[in-house]
Parts: sequence; C-alpha cells; structure tokens
Amino acid sequence: MDLLGSILGYMEKPPSVGDKEKKQAKERKKQFEKIKTEEKKKKNDFREKIEKEVNEFINDASRTRLRYDPMERISRTILHDVAEVAGLTSFSFGEMEVNRFIILFKKEYAPTDDELDAYRRGETWDAEKAKEFAKQKALDEENERKRLASDPHKFVPNSNYQAKYKSIIGEESALEAAKNLTPNKQFGNVPSENKMDKRSVEETLDAIRKKKKQKIGEASSSSQDT
Repeated sequence: MDLLGSILGYMEKPPSVGDKEKKQAKERKKQFEKIKTEEKKKKNDFREKIEKEVNEFINDASRTRLRYDPMERISRTILHDVAEVAGLTSFSFGEMEVNRFIILFKKEYAPTDDELDAYRRGETWDAEKAKEFAKQKALDEENERKRLASDPHKFVPNSNYQAKYKSIIGEESALEAAKNLTPNKQFGNVPSENKMDKRSVEETLDAIRKKKKQKIGEASSSSQDT
C-alpha cells in the first residue's frame, strides 16, 4: 500500500446522513415549494381582480379616475403593469412603505400639474372648485389686460426714483447737469464747455511738435558737450 492509501486508511469516515435528516430536508423543500406556489397563486388572483376592476373602470363613462387604497410594493407593481397594458396613466402618491397608494387616470382625462401637486401634498382634489378657480383667474387676467390696453402709459413704479436721486445729488444740481448734457459732434456726448483743454486740434498738434523739436535740440547739445 502506498503512503497516500495508508493515510486515508487511518482517517475517520464522514458521518453518513441518516434517514431522519433526509426526511427533514425533504419536508423543508416541500414547505418551500408550497409557500412559493401559494405566493404565485396569490399574485395571479390579485392580478385577475385588478384586471376586472380596471376593465369596469374603462367601460364606465362617468368615471375618469380610479383610486386604490395603500398597498405593498409588489401589489403596486402589478397594478402599474395592468394599467399600462390597459392604456391608462397611473401615479403613486404617499410615503414609501407607509401609505403609498395609486390613482389611475384615463388618458383623455389626464391630470393637471395642480391636481398632481395636491395629491402629493396629501390633499383632496375638488375638480369643480378647480374649474371655478381657473375661470375666475382667467377673468381677472382678462380684466387686467383690458385695463392696461385702455391706458398703456399709466405705470406706477414700486419706488419713487426722483425722490431717491434728489436725496443723493440734490434737485438743482440734477437739473443743471441735465441742461449741460447736450450732444457735441466734435467731442461726442460731452459738451465742449465741460472740456478743460479749450485748444483746437491744430493748436494741440503744433504744441506737441514744438516740444518734440525742443527735446531733439536738447539731446544734440548734450551729445556735443560730451
């Protein structure tokens, strides 16, 4: 016998699984399969129930929304799927895993942003009150347009700018400055009276030439001295 065979001969054999352990494992597997089958049946029954309710909702012309009570996540997933297949729009509202619920909408009666915001805030949406509010809002806007059209030049600013600048520079100074701001083609928008240098362009150029000649003469004299 070789060395490996000798070592294996001295090792203890693993304990064999008895009939009791085999039976327990078989029972656990059977129980798991039973639970799995029950869950599957429960989902199928729920889907059939939802499909029936959705079908009745679609065929009822007097209803535009179908609200469901809060339900668990798996049920919401099934409901969203059924709604999509049926051509409906579905939205979830409420706090996740606390009171999350779903509302179904017929696509030809899609909800407005105001309605969705109301549901998200946990409020009840009153369609009739919303219509009255929208009607009144449109009427107010129309009246405002008519008022502005009748007197488009009438405008009331939020603050009195005249009083504001009067307190900063004074009334007389502001009026005097406004009088002096007359356009001048030669100097742009600054009045010639406000210019500190009153010389003409020719006079200014002549003065620059004289200064330049003077500097050249001084430079020549300095070079001869050295």
